[in-house]
Amino acid sequence: MKQRGVALIIVLLVVAFVAVIAIEMAGRLQLQVKRTSNIKDSKQAYWYAMGAEAYARKTIAQLLQEEDPLNINQPWAQDSIMFPMPNGGIEAELMDMQSCFNLDALQKDDTQNSKAQEKSAFERLLQTDTLEIPPLSVETVRDTTMDWLDSDTIPDGTYGVEDSEYESLLNPYLAANGLMVSKSEFRLVKGVEPAWIGRVMPFLCVIPGKTDLQINVNTIHQDRAPLLAALLGTSEADAQNLIRNVPYKDKAAFLATTEVSALNLTQEQQDWFVAETEYFILSVKSRYNNASFAMSSLLKIDSENKVTTVRREFGGKI
Repeated sequence: MKQRGVALIIVLLVVAFVAVIAIEMAGRLQLQVKRTSNIKDSKQAYWYAMGAEAYARKTIAQLLQEEDPLNINQPWAQDSIMFPMPNGGIEAELMDMQSCFNLDALQKDDTQNSKAQEKSAFERLLQTDTLEIPPLSVETVRDTTMDWLDSDTIPDGTYGVEDSEYESLLNPYLAANGLMVSKSEFRLVKGVEPAWIGRVMPFLCVIPGKTDLQINVNTIHQDRAPLLAALLGTSEADAQNLIRNVPYKDKAAFLATTEVSALNLTQEQQDWFVAETEYFILSVKSRYNNASFAMSSLLKIDSENKVTTVRREFGGKI
């Protein structure tokens, strides 16, 4: 009887042990199946976004072959374009990168060009009433942004600062003393405050390696009228009227308008305006089942009107 009892206990222990192993294996199998499903869904969302990028390149190339110049009245310039897809969808927004103020245009070059006119235009943009930036912050950021970009160690203007100011912070760092790679760097410039930076960011951009300030007059939306007004040194109402008359056949047609010709712009200021573009930014959000993916792509048009991807940023806008 004792032997039978011991044998029964051993059998029960073996059964219990096998049951534990079976439950653990089943749990791990379910986890692996779910993990594989999530990876598959994430990959599909990724390829949806890549497909949107390829379609954007093709669309831009086709638009360049049309007689009318690229402008905000065309379908591509909608705020957001939705593409329904099997078990998901794509939300895409295409924006001309030359419809915003290129921060790198504030960098002084080797010819001792002080970029005084660009600096004044930047100040006028910061002074826009709807941005609600305090006057002292405007003057400070005007000078500190110039110092962030220049290669010397001499403070610019009244409120300029160099490395010593940033090194004295609780969490110290150094000024770039070079071109910005992303407009997110603007957050690090002395004087920039969280209270208003969100309002000014849509008017700003950074085009990699490009230090020219060139705005495409055909692709500025009405909500960016303050930018056009700042560049021209005119009222926001006049800037809105100019935007309503888009498209302009070419740069000369824009400069010949009554509102612009009356301003007697200098040659340097006239060079700020173009009627064509070289860079686009594509922002994509894709979804497949329970997976989502966000990507921004910087697209460049070369001299032969070929559209290529310069860089991609996952998870946010460039």
